[in-house]
Amino acid sequence: MSTRATSSVLGVVLLAGVAVLAAVTVGVAVHEASPAAPPRASLALEANATAGRLAVVHRGGDPLHPDRLRVRVWIDDRPLRHQPPVPFFAATGFESGPTGPFNSATDGPWTAGEVASLTLASTNEPGLHAGASVRVLVYEGEHRVAALRTTA
Repeated sequence: MSTRATSSVLGVVLLAGVAVLAAVTVGVAVHEASPAAPPRASLALEANATAGRLAVVHRGGDPLHPDRLRVRVWIDDRPLRHQPPVPFFAATGFESGPTGPFNSATDGPWTAGEVASLTLASTNEPGLHAGASVRVLVYEGEHRVAALRTTA
């Protein structure tokens, strides 16, 4: 009885198995290395000059994670001297106790219907005044989620 044909078949099966294993390994590595899709959320900005308060309303879309948020504020095309370190409770340039996801005591993600607000301290410049143009950029990680504009 000859074993030559069996050796060839066994070799082909082993080679095919190695090729499949290599393809699976490469596929998993590519999937793990691909960047996560940026979050998509609809946000709206409100500015109250009398109270010095800015509020951002989550109107729908993906939940956002407060511990990964970054917010940048401009008033009349000038950046605030002290930007909000979201989330926070007390920070230079802001009144203590922001609300919602801007507050360091918040729990869970920021979801539709929730409002995040902060109040500028009188020591932060430029000040919020009636008729001021306000621009706010909201980032989660390195992804810009929203570019918002309103008039106080």
